[in-house]
Amino acid sequence: GINAEYMGMDYGDDDGGQQEEELGGYNSDVKLFGKFSYEDIKLTDPSLKDYIGVVGPRSVRYLPHSGGRWQVKRFRKAACPIVERLTCALMMHGRNNGKKLMAVNHIKHTFELIFLQTGENPIQTLVKAVENAGPREDSTRIGSAGVVRLQACDVSPLRRVNVAIIHLVKGARKSAFRSIKSFPECLADELIGAANKNSTSSSAIKTKDEIERVAQGHR
Repeated sequence: GINAEYMGMDYGDDDGGQQEEELGGYNSDVKLFGKFSYEDIKLTDPSLKDYIGVVGPRSVRYLPHSGGRWQVKRFRKAACPIVERLTCALMMHGRNNGKKLMAVNHIKHTFELIFLQTGENPIQTLVKAVENAGPREDSTRIGSAGVVRLQACDVSPLRRVNVAIIHLVKGARKSAFRSIKSFPECLADELIGAANKNSTSSSAIKTKDEIERVAQGHR
């Protein structure tokens, strides 16, 4: 009797079914660290749209720590949320390997600082920084029989994202080393500088300009 009543009960309204169809629909809107919204994040570069994960239920997370197996297969990491990719890039240089909780805390402090300094959504700042810091042209080695020369070539969208993240984190790590500033402060400065295409405050933009200038010479 009771079971039949429960079976017959209609839970909520009709859009309940729709929500379940969406992969991982949430009742409340998901915000990064509970405060930064993923709504209206704009990607200005159409080519990087598929490689910067900020839209869709897969990329919208409370924390940049999903425990996903992003390295299992080639190109799987393209679907990884961009904030998580930045988090993973922090865990480099031997002594930091595997300390993801520390990396997540650094990202949290960094985003707080970006929000306090610029007043805009730090996820948007990160997206802008990644779009601006990836080199569009690079030089590759072409060599046969011991004669090596450099030839300019275009950079694929995925590699642009990868290299941008590497350079951003590298610059922050370098400026934080043996200085009074904490790592989150340096990373925040780096991201804000890269988002504004400021080559004086962001070493990632400087590196990108250098790479593109060298590539131009090898055309």
